[in-house]
Amino acid sequence: MIVFPNAKINLGLNITQRRPDGYHNLETIFYPLMIKDALEIIESDALSFQSSGIHIPGDRETNLCLKAYQLLKQDFDLPPVSIHLHKHIPIGAGLGGGSADAAFMIKLLNQQFELGLTPENMMNYARQLGADCAFFINNEPVYAFDKGDRFEPVELNLSRYCLVLVMPPVHVSTAEAYGGITPKPVEVSLKNLIQQPISHWKTHIKNDFEEHIFKAYPVIAGVKSALYQAGAIYASMSGSGASVFGVFEKQPVLSALAKSNQVFYNV
Repeated sequence: MIVFPNAKINLGLNITQRRPDGYHNLETIFYPLMIKDALEIIESDALSFQSSGIHIPGDRETNLCLKAYQLLKQDFDLPPVSIHLHKHIPIGAGLGGGSADAAFMIKLLNQQFELGLTPENMMNYARQLGADCAFFINNEPVYAFDKGDRFEPVELNLSRYCLVLVMPPVHVSTAEAYGGITPKPVEVSLKNLIQQPISHWKTHIKNDFEEHIFKAYPVIAGVKSALYQAGAIYASMSGSGASVFGVFEKQPVLSALAKSNQVFYNV
C-alpha cells in the first residue's frame, strides 16, 4: 500500500513563550501544500527501511517512519514490514516533511492492518513523534498553538490563488532557528489576523524567525524580496526556513529565481 505525504506552510509564526520542558509556545496557521513524498509498506519477513530521492541525513534507524512503526508496535501486534520512502519534499525547509512522513505512516498502518484508530487516537500518537506531526492526520488548515500540536479549525481556502514555493540552496536547522529567538506575547492573535483580506497580510502577519535567519542567510531574504517584486500579494519564509512561499493572483514568471533555486508552482 502506498500513500503520498504532503508538506505544509506556516502562514505567520509567533514564538510567544519559552516552556519549562525546553520547547516553546507558539502560534501559527498550518496550511497543507501539495508537494509530496511517496511512502510504501509491504509485509515482510523482517522490519526494514529504505529511501530514495533526496538524501536524508542522519542514521536511518532514527527515521520518523520507523519510529512511528515502533510506537504503534508497542500497543498492537504489527507484523514486520518493508518501508520505502521516496523523498521529494525539501529537507531543512520548514515544510514539515519528516513530520508528514511519520503521520502518514501512522495512517497507513491503521488502514493496512485495520487497527481501528480514530483521527484523535492517531493525533495522540503523532504528538509523541514531533510538535507538528499531528497536523498531518486531518491535514486541513488550522490555527496551531502551545507547542504547535494543539489545533483549532480556521476557514481558509487559497485554491483560487497560485501558491509558489522557492527553496534556496541552504539548510536551516531547527536548533539554529530557535537559538536566535526572543519569545514575546502577541498583541493580536493570528486567529484574527488570518481573517483579514490577503492584501493586509504583508503588513500584519509575520514570521518571528525571519529577522535573525535573514541576517544569517541573506539569500533567503533575497528570495522573499524577489517574490514581492514578481507580484506576490503575500510572501513569507515557512516555519524555521529555508523555504519561502508566495501567494499570487496568477502564475508569475520566476525564471531568474529558478536559475539558482528550486521553484515549485501551483502547490
